[in-house]
This record gives sequence, structure tokens and C-alpha cells, in this order.
Amino acid sequence: MVTVTAATCGIAALATLGVVARPWNLPEYIWAAAGAVLLVVLQLLPWQDAVAAAGKGLDVYFFLIGMMLLAEVARQEGLFDWLAVQAVRQSRHSASRLFTIVYAVGTLVTIFLSNDATAVVLTPAVYAAARAAKVEPLPYLLVCAFIANAASFVLPISNPANLVVFGDRMPTLLEWLRVFALPSLVAIVVTFVMLRFSQRRHLRGKVETDVAAVKLTRGAAIVAGGIALTAVALLASSALGHDLGLPTLICGALVTVMVLLIGRKSPLPVIKDVSWSVLPLVAGLFVLVEGLNHTGLLPQLSDLLREQAAASPRATAWGAGLITAFASNLVNNLPMGLIAATTTQAAHASHQITGAVLIGVDLGPNLSVTGSLATILWLIALRREGEHIGALRFLGLGALIMPPALILSLLALLLMPA
Repeated sequence: MVTVTAATCGIAALATLGVVARPWNLPEYIWAAAGAVLLVVLQLLPWQDAVAAAGKGLDVYFFLIGMMLLAEVARQEGLFDWLAVQAVRQSRHSASRLFTIVYAVGTLVTIFLSNDATAVVLTPAVYAAARAAKVEPLPYLLVCAFIANAASFVLPISNPANLVVFGDRMPTLLEWLRVFALPSLVAIVVTFVMLRFSQRRHLRGKVETDVAAVKLTRGAAIVAGGIALTAVALLASSALGHDLGLPTLICGALVTVMVLLIGRKSPLPVIKDVSWSVLPLVAGLFVLVEGLNHTGLLPQLSDLLREQAAASPRATAWGAGLITAFASNLVNNLPMGLIAATTTQAAHASHQITGAVLIGVDLGPNLSVTGSLATILWLIALRREGEHIGALRFLGLGALIMPPALILSLLALLLMPA
């Protein structure tokens, strides 16, 4: 049993390292999928359990496909170019004002469409805005990465991981807001202040606002309306306790089909440019977590959490939040969220402890470039635009921005009545 556990942990660790480091520039999904396949080939995980584990991610797959369809058809219809011109003109020649506009829009997109939508939908628009304003795009693109995680626990729909962590113990929407409104506000404000401080040198100049007008085409208007309706559908689904994936997929597919039919265009360009590789990446991560669960390690963690919570609930919440936050950067917050959900639900942890874990899962990934699925999607969007940021450079920014936001958000959570 010890050998099985060691082998499973070793494979999971190497696969995660491959996702983070991308040796030989191989895509992230190859490492996650290879680790999952290796668990099955070496009989460390029955293939039936592996298939079932991959199937647990069905709602996430639907959600991602719907968002990626919306993003791609919006890009091809010129919606991002039109939004970019509006943002640049509202900046009134101020780089700092443009930065604030991007942050505010990113906050709203994350809250009502999820952090993955910010990475997939907003990043191309921000790049187009920076290009139109003739400024260095990276400071504005960094906004998309950091706000995608910082604002991702305002509402249950702001991050699919929220639904995973709470599972069938999900609070009502009003109770959620009572618990997470203040910690979310703290995370958003502190992240803005620290990110703005880190980019102050790039935000002293002026931006070019005399940009060519871009007409809002009928197709772009339909996509904009579709995105707004998708936000309403997700909020309604969350309030009713329904899954988010299928409504997102339906909305994304309907908007795409409508735009293509009206414009009499082929669907092939949209299908070709969607980042389908994200799906095997997510599936592989689900299987790797199931492999760890199969070893019995997660039940042991549940027992330990139950004991610590009984002895000192407040200290346990602090420890759980901090450990989860930093561990999310080692294994990515999607598998960490799955591990946390399995552990806290089996331990019947209090909402305060589960809330601290959720803040760690959502906010902690702002430390590293591959800490969350949203940031990985952001990286993929950057590469499509020809931009690049090194892991060490992002880590330096994350080390400045994430810890104060995390500590103050946890403090805001734990100061409230349990």
C-alpha cells in the first residue's frame, strides 16, 4: 500500500510540475493527460474510476466550452475592438485612468460571468485597447489575471470552484453575501492598490485617444447581448441551486449559431480557434485527484481536519486558508479545490472553515502564473496575441500582491460571527 501511495503521489507531482513548468514547451494538457493515463496503465487507479472521475468535470467542460465560444465569436465579430476604442476614449489621455477602467470592467466580468470568462473574454479586449492606445499592454493584461482571482468569491457563480468546494452544502445567495461580501471587497481593493503600486512606472504617461472609430456591427451587438443574457442566466441558475455548465453551453452555442446564420458565415473558423486543449487538461487533473483519493490520503486529511477544528476552530480556519492558498500554487487550484471539497465535506467542516478554504482556493493562485485554471487560460490568450510573461516575473508580482490580500481577506472573514 505504501508503494502504491508513493507511486500515485509521485505521478501526480510530476504531472503537476509538467503543467506548471511545461518542459520542452509541450502544452499543459499533455502532462495532465499523461499522468492520468499512467495511473491507469500502472493499475494504480481502476479505469472505471478514472472514467468516473473525468465525468465529474462535465459541468466544468460545458462551462468552458460555452465561454470559449462566446469569446471566439466576439473576437471574430470585432466586439473586442469596439470595446477597446470606448475604453481608450474614456481614459482621457491618462494611462492611470485606463488602468482603473480595465480593473473596474474586469471586476464586473468576474463577478457576473466568472473568473474564467475574464481570462477568456476580457483579455483579448484589453490587448486591443492597449494596442489602440499605443501603450505597453502588459500592465493592463496583468489586471485580467489578478482580478480574475481576486473577485472570484463575490458570488457563487464568480468561480466554478466555489460550487465544487461547498458542494451540496452551498449557502443561500443571501447567506453567501453576508459571509463573503466584506472579504471580497477587501481582496478587490487590496489587489488593486498593490497591483497599481507595482505598475506605477508604466502608468505615468499619456495614452493616445485619437483612435479610429470602430463600428459596432450587428454580429458584435448580438454577441454583447448574448454575454449579458448569459450573466443573467448564470445568476438565476446559481440562485436556484442549479449547475452552471449547461446554461453556459446553451447560451454560448445559441449566440454563436445566431451570429453565424445571420452573417451567413462558416462555423469552421470559430471551431478551429477555440482552445480545446483546456478540456483534456481539466479532465486529467480530475483523474489525478481521484488517484490521490484512492490511496486513502484524503480520508486521513479529513480526520485530521475534524480533530483540529474541534480543538481550535479559529486557528484551524486560519491554517486551512493559508495552507490551501499556497498549496494551490503547487498543484493548481482546480485539483486543490477538489481535494479541499473532498476533505471539508467528509470532515463536516463549519462554514467558516470551508469559507477560509474557499478564499485560499480562489485568491491564493494570484501568487504564481499557473496557480489557477483562469490564469492558465489567460496565458493561452496572451500567447495568441504574441505576448509573454515569465514565471519568475509573475511570481515576483504575486509575492507582492497576493499575501496582503489573502491575510486581510481571511481576517475580514474570521472577524464576522460564525
